[in-house]
Amino acid sequence: MQIAIEKLTKTYHGKTVLSLDSLRLESGKIHGILGPNGSGKTTLMKSVAGLLAPTSGVITYNGLPGDEAVLKKLTYASHTPYLFAMSVYDNIAYPLKIRKYGKAAAAPIVEGLLREFKIEEIAKQNAKKLSGGESQKTALARALSFSPDTLLLDEPTANIDPQSLKIIEAALIKRNREAGLTVIIITHNPSQAYRICDSLSFMDSGRLLFNGSVKAFKASKNPVIRDFITLN
Repeated sequence: MQIAIEKLTKTYHGKTVLSLDSLRLESGKIHGILGPNGSGKTTLMKSVAGLLAPTSGVITYNGLPGDEAVLKKLTYASHTPYLFAMSVYDNIAYPLKIRKYGKAAAAPIVEGLLREFKIEEIAKQNAKKLSGGESQKTALARALSFSPDTLLLDEPTANIDPQSLKIIEAALIKRNREAGLTVIIITHNPSQAYRICDSLSFMDSGRLLFNGSVKAFKASKNPVIRDFITLN
């Protein structure tokens, strides 16, 4: 799904926290959004997800406004995943259940995701009692269960173990390469962005300082970007 943003702003209590003139996120790509804390990344992501109404501006999806039918094709996962107080299996199956999948139709999808994310052994465990890595893998498996057109991820691998990080990155790359899934991912880790992303945006103080290829980002002479790369 191609996402186009024009003249987007968000203001809280008289303070503008987001101000983007123009940004186009191409369909079928993995696009990374980097920047320091408080740079507006999450505000942008929630606006794209339809969870936050912008103060002004327009967001279109394949050239269409973000109505309910369009937004149902996206899924958003925050950096602190909210899991239901039910088993890991039932959490992953939930998006299928509300889309009227029967248990027989849902089972192979859920079981495949359990295997892919290496969480079969905790399938019956209450999702509220999982470790950080287990929670993130469960949340991502749930987000992928109904095969969305676009996946919006807010730091999905922050503070998790290296093995879980590898599993999550592999799942994103697989869906992107094989199914054309559009992925927009916020990350503080330039190395991760270099590994998995096709293009990058860099934000600072609510504004877009860079949008382009990974190669161009690495070569940027902008002092804010250079400092970010050096310190991360």
